[in-house]
Amino acid sequence: MNTTDTHNQRISKMIFGSVYPMYVEKVEKKGRTKEELHQVIEWLTGFDEKKLQDLIEKKVTFEEFFKMASLNPNAELITGVICGYRIEEIENPLTKRARYLDKLVDELAKGRKMEKIVRGA
Repeated sequence: MNTTDTHNQRISKMIFGSVYPMYVEKVEKKGRTKEELHQVIEWLTGFDEKKLQDLIEKKVTFEEFFKMASLNPNAELITGVICGYRIEEIENPLTKRARYLDKLVDELAKGRKMEKIVRGA
């Protein structure tokens, strides 16, 4: 299953700060912490907590968020299905990066060990 242009555009224009509280809620509901979420986001993007808060306050879109990110070289090791899409088959680079983040948040919420989530760290 591949993404459509409409789907890709919707993700690119979505405000990161509008999705972030859902990430926090998802992991905390499953007994994980906001700090662990930040660790996962920092591993993927290079954004520390201060930078992350700055981007949230500036209401950056996912497109802007990932343009500024220094994607971890091991991000391509993130595979599997998330939101009905097989990550390794997604062709649009931005959508793939957004799904990387979704997959990491999902793994964190499911109780996966941090060493396994942050591949090769």
